[in-house]
Amino acid sequence: MMKQMKTLLVLAILALFTSVSAQTIYDYKVTDIEGKVFDLSTLKGKKVMIVNTASKCGLTPQFEQLQKLYTQFKDSNFVIIGFPTNDFYEQDPGSNDEIKSFCVKNYGVTFPMMSKIKVKGDTIEPLYQFLTLKAKNGLEDNDVKWNFQKYLINEQGHLIRVVGPRVKPMDESVVKWIRSK
Repeated sequence: MMKQMKTLLVLAILALFTSVSAQTIYDYKVTDIEGKVFDLSTLKGKKVMIVNTASKCGLTPQFEQLQKLYTQFKDSNFVIIGFPTNDFYEQDPGSNDEIKSFCVKNYGVTFPMMSKIKVKGDTIEPLYQFLTLKAKNGLEDNDVKWNFQKYLINEQGHLIRVVGPRVKPMDESVVKWIRSK
């Protein structure tokens, strides 16, 4: 009887750890800037940078480096996904069409842009719940500190690093991670 209880306890613990580590970005679908469903499972096998963006922020010029990074590595199993948000001092008040036009006209953005979302608060986007809660991402609890915070996702869909808003997209540590095998 005692041996069976120990076995059940071990199985329960293994199930708990398996369920936590099994969650990935591939479990989520989001809406792109055109209003179409974007299934993140289509990114299996790619390194992904997820970044919350804003059109009227002091960090908005990071779009230029994001586009440069995407252009340089998009053929190397790497993708950037931008998520506009108006969560920080209303620095992206425009519609999805206005945001898309701004990004293309001013920075030549060709990487996938999603519809405007909430990255904090009670109505936070489910993907950002995953990115910010250790119980879901298995790495760490964190808050989105400002526009242009970057989340690095490995080829298996797991969060592996949170990069602060002021760290530029072409930072040596980011480029080194993209190039690593």
